[in-house]
Amino acid sequence: MSRRWVTALLCLLAVVAIACEEGGEAGPRPSDGPPPRGDSPRSIAALGDSITTGFGSCVVLTSCERNSWSTGDGLRVDSVYQRLLDQDSGIRGRAANHADPGARASALAGQAQAAVRGKADYVTVLIGANDACRRTVDEMTPVSTFREQVDRGLRVVKEGRPKARVLVASIPDLNRLWEIGHEDSRAVRAWRTGICPALLAAPTSTAEADVARRATFGKRIDAYNSQLAAACRAYGSRCRYDGGAVHRVRFTADEVNRLDWFHPSAAGQDRLAEVTWRASRLAT
Repeated sequence: MSRRWVTALLCLLAVVAIACEEGGEAGPRPSDGPPPRGDSPRSIAALGDSITTGFGSCVVLTSCERNSWSTGDGLRVDSVYQRLLDQDSGIRGRAANHADPGARASALAGQAQAAVRGKADYVTVLIGANDACRRTVDEMTPVSTFREQVDRGLRVVKEGRPKARVLVASIPDLNRLWEIGHEDSRAVRAWRTGICPALLAAPTSTAEADVARRATFGKRIDAYNSQLAAACRAYGSRCRYDGGAVHRVRFTADEVNRLDWFHPSAAGQDRLAEVTWRASRLAT
């Protein structure tokens, strides 16, 4: 046999041997699902108000954290936490919800301290609705004060968990609530109990003063969102603003609960989870 053929035969045997090793059972089988990401968060903390606690998304007007868009672990909402869990099981059981019904931006620093103590790798922030939902327009948190309080809260995270990533969500378009509910007697009846009077007082009125009040309310939400975006930019590269994605959601009546006609239903929470997840760019 010529040297050329001997060489070719040896090469062929080597290729076969390598193929057999790779196809054999000596090594471990790949695990189900995607492999863990080296930079995937191993814990998540939620900061904010009643929207993030899932308030009203169950059968009573109270917090229902299993339906939270951020950290929920229930069956009806595919939360940010559960989407992270699908990518990396290392985060299992490490979701903390520090949001509090009625919280305004002034409470953000305290919530951030809790997230730092819990060693959060990923922090979601949705705050500002209660700063606008005061008894009157004049009582709404001034824009400059709102910014100072947001900065203070974010600074706690940055100093305590400098490697953590932060997602700042825009405030939903609360004026949309009036649009979809002001002609529904059930919504009007619920709002008359005193829900967000700066926006929803006299919901059926078309008087010039009431129209102007609603417009002023909407502009204050826009101003808050601008400050949230600016605060996130000032934080640095580890903070991501959603670009107004949550505010642009044109939610439907089915995405608002039927108890107070203000907070998201489970379907609304799921919609928030989907929008914020896309904005986070954490998907593999």
